[in-house]
Amino acid sequence: MDELSRRKMLIAGGALGALGALGMASPARARSPWTWSPSGSVAGSGAGRDPEWVWDEEADPLLAAVIDRSDVPRVNQLLRTWTRNDQPLPSGLPGDLRDFMEGARRLPSWADQRKLDAAAAFTKKKGIYTGALYGLGSGLMSTAIPREARAVYYSKGGADMKDRVAKTAKLGYDVGDLDAYRPQGSMIVTAVKTRLVHAAVRHLLPKSPGWSQTSGGQTIPISQADMMVTWHSLPTFVMRKLLDWKVPVSRAESDGFLHVWQVTAHMLGVLDEYIPASWDEANAQSRQVLDPALGHTAEGAELADVLLDIVAELDAGLTRPLINAFSRYTVGDRIGDLIGLDREPFWQPLIGAAWPLLVAFREGLIPLPLVPEAAWTVEEAIRRFVLLFLSEGRPIDLEIPDANRPF
Repeated sequence: MDELSRRKMLIAGGALGALGALGMASPARARSPWTWSPSGSVAGSGAGRDPEWVWDEEADPLLAAVIDRSDVPRVNQLLRTWTRNDQPLPSGLPGDLRDFMEGARRLPSWADQRKLDAAAAFTKKKGIYTGALYGLGSGLMSTAIPREARAVYYSKGGADMKDRVAKTAKLGYDVGDLDAYRPQGSMIVTAVKTRLVHAAVRHLLPKSPGWSQTSGGQTIPISQADMMVTWHSLPTFVMRKLLDWKVPVSRAESDGFLHVWQVTAHMLGVLDEYIPASWDEANAQSRQVLDPALGHTAEGAELADVLLDIVAELDAGLTRPLINAFSRYTVGDRIGDLIGLDREPFWQPLIGAAWPLLVAFREGLIPLPLVPEAAWTVEEAIRRFVLLFLSEGRPIDLEIPDANRPF
């Protein structure tokens, strides 16, 4: 089990975390009628519109205008200096963009700092698991979501997957940061920039011949339904796996983890009427939108292969057979088959037997003095190394695209 040490599992997780950055979209799938009730949302009510036909009414026309005015290079240069939640927006931004961003950076009225603090405490104690699950779970699952995989592949970021993974790993890193939504944190900045990127992709991707030929009739990508599909591949999936792995999670920690992702969905432009108010509602919505969305695509299989190679590159001890086996253990055989993961007859039964023992051993250490602090220090250092490796020492800047992937 040396190769399955906490350190290497966290490296794997940090490398792939949050690949979808909460939503890239593409081909049609058979969909059941939208039946999830807005009474189960954080808003408690709503129009009940099918989110398949709802996008971002504020950001989309604005970013289309920014692109059409050729303002993207200037805006990206200015936004590189905006890195902390408490910073004023850079001077020189176009007035319409500045006005939008001033509103978009405000936390929702229902945000609860106590729950956000509980989420930070949860990450501090359980970051090894969430890191592995974001990466060799959620990240790989995203390649089995056809719309997401094809939009990642055909958008500008698909041309440089190491850079793409670095930028999306930043979202996973920032949402788990102890100061995520505090003034000194960065998650508000990351969420607003990601929302701008999504709006730009909605304007650009329909112009891509590759995407248009595989979209299955979808004319605008990244609908609110697509956003929630990806959302469920992150917190909903992660909490399910933690429970499956018998990781002890208190009620306060569970509520806090859900809340930080509820706030994140809102900050990314998801309407409150689509954001589940509880884990029961999240699981119910996930069964309707995520489970039927899974499927195989050539683009998804290629992305999965690239991502697993990146993980192997991070540490020579993480061989592809070992990565394949742990990935299958994490996402299950259905998704493993959809993305072309090899079956590993030696490693799979070994991991299936050993991982629960490793979890139990680690959880037995948690009550000892200083162990949580020491674990967090090591895991935080590794997270920072992963981001440094993926960015090749350059600052990780989330930038608005002004073109699709060149072919």
